[in-house]
Amino acid sequence: MALRPVQVNIKALDGLAVGRFWAEALDWCVFRPGVTTYVGPVGGFVWPDPVAVCIDVVPVPEPKAATKNRVHLDLATTSAAHQAELVARLRALGATPAHVGQGDVPWMVLADPEGNEFCVLEPREIYRDTGPIAAVVVDCADPRAMARFWDEAMDWTLHEVTDDHAVLRSAKGVGPYLEFLRTPDVKTVPDRVHLDLLPYPGDDKAAEVARLRALGVTDLDLGQGDVPWTCLADPEGHEFCVLAPS
Repeated sequence: MALRPVQVNIKALDGLAVGRFWAEALDWCVFRPGVTTYVGPVGGFVWPDPVAVCIDVVPVPEPKAATKNRVHLDLATTSAAHQAELVARLRALGATPAHVGQGDVPWMVLADPEGNEFCVLEPREIYRDTGPIAAVVVDCADPRAMARFWDEAMDWTLHEVTDDHAVLRSAKGVGPYLEFLRTPDVKTVPDRVHLDLLPYPGDDKAAEVARLRALGVTDLDLGQGDVPWTCLADPEGHEFCVLAPS
């Protein structure tokens, strides 16, 4: 049994507008299969995408808190010129510079039209084949503990773990990385951005959720009611959902 991350869930006041921003940012397409806005690679609606970790924008009534998100996206670039062009294009689409204490760094920190922070990285060889999303980055207190949990929770491969940084990626060597970075901040508000995981065809969702509980997750009641997905929190309190196979 195993789980795989299939999408990054972003809450938004205007789900369609935020979805369109991310589609333009990533050169992907927008699909509106229901209430949510799904953003995925060009080529027709495919769910789950076999390579990419896509984006699902969910409308909510609450605006983003002033607190920095503890989960964000890093975007890949192939050259200094590409990085500059992408930053300029994103700003024209409504992104704004964000200041999160980054200091003088070679990447650019921006926020989408509803204030969700993300980074446009300078060219890095490790991200040359990830697609437009280089990494999903999670702030945490203990990267080693996060590596232990997420390595057990998913079927991805653990590439690196130190006191400050842990890195996982699909065992197939495709798509973005999942990275955990040690930060001094503590979690104070619900996550505006989180991962959605999916069992493989033929696997039992209830059994997967039971396995995660044995690994230390907690159940979350976010007022979701009777829904086919299960809301959980990892050992440091980061929310995520286990979806039902469709």
